[in-house]
Formats: sequence, structure tokens, C-alpha cells
Amino acid sequence: MNASIEILDARLRPIVEGAQLEKLCTGAQWSEGPVWMHEDEAVLWSDIPNNRMLRWSEREGMTVWRTAVEFTNGHARDLNGDLLHCSHGLRAIVRTRLLPSGLRADTPDEIVVDRYLGKRLNSPNDIVVKRDGTIWFTDPPYGIASDREGHRAEREQPANFVFRFELASGRLDAMTDAVQEPNGLAFSPDESLLYVSDTSAAMRSDGSGRHHLMVFDVRANALANPRVFAEVNPGLPDGIRLDVQGWLYTSSLDSVQVYHPDGSLLGKIHVPEKVGNLCFGGVRRNQLYIAASTSLYRITLRTEGIQRP
Repeated sequence: MNASIEILDARLRPIVEGAQLEKLCTGAQWSEGPVWMHEDEAVLWSDIPNNRMLRWSEREGMTVWRTAVEFTNGHARDLNGDLLHCSHGLRAIVRTRLLPSGLRADTPDEIVVDRYLGKRLNSPNDIVVKRDGTIWFTDPPYGIASDREGHRAEREQPANFVFRFELASGRLDAMTDAVQEPNGLAFSPDESLLYVSDTSAAMRSDGSGRHHLMVFDVRANALANPRVFAEVNPGLPDGIRLDVQGWLYTSSLDSVQVYHPDGSLLGKIHVPEKVGNLCFGGVRRNQLYIAASTSLYRITLRTEGIQRP
């Protein structure tokens, strides 16, 4: 299908010139947390309500990678290639080790962290690994709000934090509670900025709540100067990814919205389903994979995603 690309700023035109949106596969209930696996040129992602993870590759199409996954959501590769999961069901960050034989679905998982100050986390949602090896993740209440995407439970944390975990010391720090319900997160290319989506409007039927992107200055191991980067309409800015020039790609109700670091909305890559999350992949990291409701989409752009493990 031809991508319906809405160009609002001429700076976007060279990036999307000739781009076409492809529907790669369908069959999920709610697609989330895609991650590129360069070892076998595949995408893994979560089908949260069906409590499973799916896999797509050019050669094999879509398959079920794992079942009974405890409602995983966002994913990231650790510096050593391990796969990190945000588990709603376990209320934890979970690790699948990368073995010499590859990343295997039957490898037993390990809990990385599941408590802060002795109390259980809410339900980790999205995750990113900084170049220094620290693991940053968001912890909104979505996985404990019902049994649809986790297990209904009482919250133990006093707020919805953005966390930083240091593996070597085992130290977990709450970096900020300035985001009402933090969801997606991503660093700028030089890691001087951290973008966090606030989706507190998701669980409120009265029209209140936030649906915007916030940005923080990263100063050593602290966050400072929280401010609104952009308000996303229609829908919510769930997942976030950045390219090498610092442009921000975020989900919304009807499209992937593209923002310049100066806050300008450059344009929209329209998708026929509600977008949950996205990731860059492909050999050149110029393919944007889009997890949207029941399906996985792809569009090849004239840019590259930030190099991550």
C-alpha cells in the first residue's frame, strides 16, 4: 500500500521520499513493544492481551515465539545482546540470556529487578538501555488496573516513577515522578535528553489526563528541567524512537508522528490501525517497524535509527 504521508514541514520530504507502508502480518489483539533482532533479521513483539510474543521475519513470516509470557510489554537489547522484557504480570524487568546458539524462546528467564524500597513495582511498561549500561524504564499502573494486560492488584508504590537501574550495584533509583503516567521513553542521540510520554488520559473517560511528550535534561545520573515537548493529537504518544539526527517518531491514534528536536511537528505517517509502539530495524536500521493494534507494519525511510545493542 502507498503510505499516506502528511508533510507539514518541508524538512521531512527528503526522509520520506518514495516511502511505502507495508502491512507485514496480522492476527494480534494488541501489538506492543517491537524489538529488532539483528542476528536473524527478525522482529519480536508483544501481543499483550493474548499473553504471548510474536516473531516476524522476511523468510518465515509471522510465528508465535512464546506463550504464557506474563504479559510482556516493551523490550530492549542489553549491551551484551540479552533481551530485556517489561513484564506486567511479574511486575518486573526480566532478562532472556543470549546464548552462543542465539536467543532461544525456551531459555529460562531471570528477574532483573521487581521491587523498589521493598515494595513491588506497578507494572513496568517500556525500557531503554543507556550506553553506560544502566537500564531505564517506566512504571505506570496499566498492568495492575485489570486482568486484561496483567493481574489486577493493589499498587504498592506511591507514584508512577521513571526508574534507573544499575546492574553492577543492584541499585534502583526513582528518577522522577513529574510524569503522571509514564509510558514510552527514549534518549536523544547524545543521551543529553530523555523523552518520556505521559498517557494519563488513557484510563480516564472524562477527557482529562495528559497525552503529551515530556523532555528532561540528563545531568550525570539525574534528570532536570522537566518540560512539555509536544502535545500529541489524536490519541496518545505511547512508544517513542529517535533517528540519528535526533528526530522523534511517536505513536498516536492514526499515525506515526514525526517531530524535530525544536518541537515542530514535521508530519505524519498514517497507519490504518491505532499505533502502539515502534522500532528501527533492518540491516541499515532505516526500516521503521510499527506495532499497530492487530498488525505489524514497515516503512523504509531515508534515515537511520540510533544504534543500540
